Amino acid sequence: MFIILLFLASSINLITAFEKTNVEFIRKSCSLTTYPTLCFNSLSTRAAAIQTSPKLLAQTSLSVTLDTTRTTSASMVQLSKVHGMNPLEVAAMKDCMELLSDSVYELQKSLDEMTRPGSKDSQLVMNDIQTWVSSALTDEDTCAEGFKSDSKVKSVVRGKIVNVAHLTSNSLALINSYASLSK
Repeated sequence: MFIILLFLASSINLITAFEKTNVEFIRKSCSLTTYPTLCFNSLSTRAAAIQTSPKLLAQTSLSVTLDTTRTTSASMVQLSKVHGMNPLEVAAMKDCMELLSDSVYELQKSLDEMTRPGSKDSQLVMNDIQTWVSSALTDEDTCAEGFKSDSKVKSVVRGKIVNVAHLTSNSLALINSYASLSK
C-alpha cells in the first residue's frame, strides 16, 4: 500500500512539473505579443494540449481567435437588426459584417493550412498564413471606421471588435515566432 501511495505521489509531482513547464512556456511566448495578458489568459487553460510546442501554440491561438471572431460576427448580425440606425450606420454595419465574414474566412483558411499534414513548401505555406492572418487583422481594424466618431453604434461595435483584433494580433505574433523557427 505504501509503495502505491509513493508511486501516486511521485506521479502527481511529475504531472504538476509538466503543467508548470507548459504554463511557463505559454507565459514566455505570450510575453512577446502586443497583448501578453490577453494571450496568456486565452491560452493557459489549454496548456496540456499545447505542451511546449510553438506550432501547437500558434494553432491553438488561431483556433481561439477564429472561435471568438465567429461569435463576434454572429453578435454583429444581431446588432444589425437593431432599429433606429441612420442610413450611414446601416451601410457601415453591412460593411463591418462583410469584413468580419472575410476575417472568419481568412482565419479558417489559415487554421486549415496550419493543421494540414505536411507541405511541399512549408515556408510558402507559412507566408500565406501570415498574409491571411494579417488581412484578417486589417479587416477587423477597418470594421469600425465607417461609423461617425460620436456614434453610439460605433462604440458598441468597437467594444466587440477590439477583443477580436487583439486576439488576431497575438495570433499573428505567435505565428511569426513559429515561422521564424521553421526557416
